[in-house]
Amino acid sequence: MTQSSSLDVAVAALHAGGVIAYPTEAVWGLGCDPDNDAALTRLLRLKRRDPVKGMILVAASIDQFAPWLEGLPLGLHAPLAASWPGPHTWLVPDNGRAHALVRGAHDCVALRVSDHPLVASLCRAFGKPLVSTSANRADEPPAMTAEAIHDTFADQLDAVVEGELGGRPRPSTIRDLVTGQVLRS
Repeated sequence: MTQSSSLDVAVAALHAGGVIAYPTEAVWGLGCDPDNDAALTRLLRLKRRDPVKGMILVAASIDQFAPWLEGLPLGLHAPLAASWPGPHTWLVPDNGRAHALVRGAHDCVALRVSDHPLVASLCRAFGKPLVSTSANRADEPPAMTAEAIHDTFADQLDAVVEGELGGRPRPSTIRDLVTGQVLRS
C-alpha cells in the first residue's frame, strides 16, 4: 500500500494478519498482531531482523497486558504502574504467554504502555497490544517520516497510519523489571 491509511484501515489490516507502519513517540514503527505467526514472520523478513532479538509489545493501558503479567509478583507491578504510560519499556519475565518470535531468545517479553495518542488509539481499536519495532531494515536508521516508510517498504505494507511522531528525541528506555538494569537509555 503506498497511500496513508486511516486507523480503521490499519485495524482491519491487523485483524487480517497484516503488517502496518505508524508513528510512535520518537520514530516510525512497524506493527502486527503479536499472536499471528505469519504476520510476525513477515514483519521480521521485511525488517531483515534476526528472530533471536525479539520485539517490543505496545499497549494502550496496563490492563491490556494482563495476560502477560499474570503470575507476576505483586511487588513487581509498582514500577510498571509508576512509569506507564510513557517512554519506558520493561523486560518482564515471560509467563508462557508471549509468542516465541516476540520473545526471541530471551526469557522475558518487552512491554510498553504508550503515551502517544495515536498509538494508544490504535491499540484500543485493535483490542489488544501490538508489536512495535522501529520501521527500518536491520542496521539502518529508523524511518522518521511517512515518505521514508514509502521509500523503504514501498507497497510491502498493508497500511501506513496517518499521523505525526510524538516529539521524543529517542526511543524508549529499556529496563529489566527484576534486576533494574538499564539496557537502553
